[in-house]
Amino acid sequence: MSITTRTGDDGTTRLFSGERVSKTDPRLEALGDLDELVSALGVARAQPLPEDLRTDLLTTQRELFILGAELASSGPGRVDAAFLALLETRRDELEARTPHPEGFILPGETVAGAYIDLARSLARRLERRVAGLVAESRIGNPRVGVWLNRLSDYLWLLARAAEKTSRPLKDT
Repeated sequence: MSITTRTGDDGTTRLFSGERVSKTDPRLEALGDLDELVSALGVARAQPLPEDLRTDLLTTQRELFILGAELASSGPGRVDAAFLALLETRRDELEARTPHPEGFILPGETVAGAYIDLARSLARRLERRVAGLVAESRIGNPRVGVWLNRLSDYLWLLARAAEKTSRPLKDT
C-alpha cells in the first residue's frame, strides 16, 4: 500500500470522523498548526537534554496526537478534566523546581530551549485557531482550548528548565 492515495488531489481531505473537507477548512489549518508544534517539539527532543525533559517532551507529543484526533472528529474526545489535570500536575511540578527569571527574557540560551520556545509560540497560534473553532461551534469541547492554554505555560517552563539560565530583555 502506497502512502500516495491521490484522494486529496481535488483539494479535499478526509477527517478522522470520515467527513471530507476542503484543505482550507479551519480545522485543517488547526491540524497543520498542531503538526508544526509536534515537529518543533521533536527537534527540541533531539537536542542534548536531561532525560526527564526529553520524557516530558515525548509525553507532550503523544498528548498532542490525542488532541489532534479530537480536532479531526466530531464525536466525544479524550480531552476531559482528567486529561487537563495531568498537564496541570506536570506544570505544577516543573514550576516548583524551575527558577523564574525576573521580567521578560530573550529565548535562545540553548538550542533545545529555543526550539521549546518556538513550540510555545506555535501552541499559542494553535490555541487562537481552536478558540475560533469553539466560538463557531466547530469543536464541541472547549477543554481543548483550555488544555492548549495550559500547554503554553508548561512549554515556557520547559524552555526555562532546558536553558537553566535566562537572558533578560534589558541588562541591568
